[in-house]
Amino acid sequence: MDQTARRRRRNLIQNIAIALLSVSAVLLFAQLQLYNLGTSEDPLYLERLTGEGSPSRLREFPAPVRVVLTDSYGRYGSLGFTTNSDGFSALGLREALGSVQHLAPSATDAFRGALSGPSIYFDFLNPLPLQVLAELTGAEGTALEGNARCLLLAAGADGSVHLYVWDGADTVLTGTVASTALSIDSLTEAVSQSGMGSVSFAFEVVEMEPLYGKLFPLSILPTELPQLPVLSAASSISGTDWLLAAFGFNINTRERYAEADGTEVITEVEADRSLHIRPSGEITYRSGTDATLEISAQEEVPTAAEAVLGASILLEQLTEDRSGEARLYLESVSQGGDTTQLLFGYQIDGVPIRFSDGGHAAEITLSGTSVTRLTLRFRQYSTAGETSLLLPLRQTLAIAAEHPGTELSVGYADGGGDSVSASWLAD
Repeated sequence: MDQTARRRRRNLIQNIAIALLSVSAVLLFAQLQLYNLGTSEDPLYLERLTGEGSPSRLREFPAPVRVVLTDSYGRYGSLGFTTNSDGFSALGLREALGSVQHLAPSATDAFRGALSGPSIYFDFLNPLPLQVLAELTGAEGTALEGNARCLLLAAGADGSVHLYVWDGADTVLTGTVASTALSIDSLTEAVSQSGMGSVSFAFEVVEMEPLYGKLFPLSILPTELPQLPVLSAASSISGTDWLLAAFGFNINTRERYAEADGTEVITEVEADRSLHIRPSGEITYRSGTDATLEISAQEEVPTAAEAVLGASILLEQLTEDRSGEARLYLESVSQGGDTTQLLFGYQIDGVPIRFSDGGHAAEITLSGTSVTRLTLRFRQYSTAGETSLLLPLRQTLAIAAEHPGTELSVGYADGGGDSVSASWLAD
């Protein structure tokens, strides 16, 4: 009886141990499933993160643009406009980019000359691929190639609307817009309903003040200084586990340590990946051979528009509810071989926010469709209820004239403090 009892107790203990191990395995499996569903194994998460869908979705990511309208009475413009601003769609750029099939070489003088008649001038601050600009404005499937910074819709002597494209350097191109897409009457109507303040270009007021000749000729100079709010600013990282999950790291990893300056480092040696989270709110992600983050593309190497869309969605997910009233915008995209480089900045209501150290809000490198490097500065901006005090234009002009070719514009300069004011920017 004693041996039988001992055997029963031993079997009972073994059964309990097996049951506990089974429960532990189930719990571990469930934990892993929950972790994966919260990060990169969830197909819906990947779709949101990397940009499944048409590049026309770029319309959802507003780009800052300076606009100048010219009619028979003068010039009127806005230094705080975006491709999603009320009234932008009525300016005809989408129709023009979707209509023009061919661009021929032109000249800078022709571009400036076209500004003298009814026209609408668009300055996107930096050169961008025309296909990307078309998608940003809502035009799909443009046949135009090359880069453009400034575009001009102008009434031609032949009764047609002409599109001028300037890349910000030496190349000026022009093409005729189909009248069914945008007629001179439609252009004239759009110009007459601007409601914007009076502005001028630097090149046309040189006779009034020779110092204007020292500036970049297409610097847009407002007659009255714009009233822009002071911004409160702060680094916006609160907790870091969500960042690990966003980049596909296990939040319970043991490969996690802090450096002397407070930077938190998370590594994944087998996959040759790392994430650095600095006290300033800047993060740097590097990936080796394993592609944990990828964007969506039709081919192994994405088009510029596909790369911009994928990067924009990724950054939107990372900064959602963490950038305040500001949003990221594309500053540049360049491609060589299977590598794509993208730079982004912050903007608020179409006014760019620059960092005093000359850096960018975000930088992304793609190898094919894989994100191999990402740097992002988390900054949160909100209006503070005060108005920025800009230096009078004449005083600013005297300073800028010491550096011939300087472009004057209005924007925010973020030096890393908790308050950011609008000021004149010299590029």
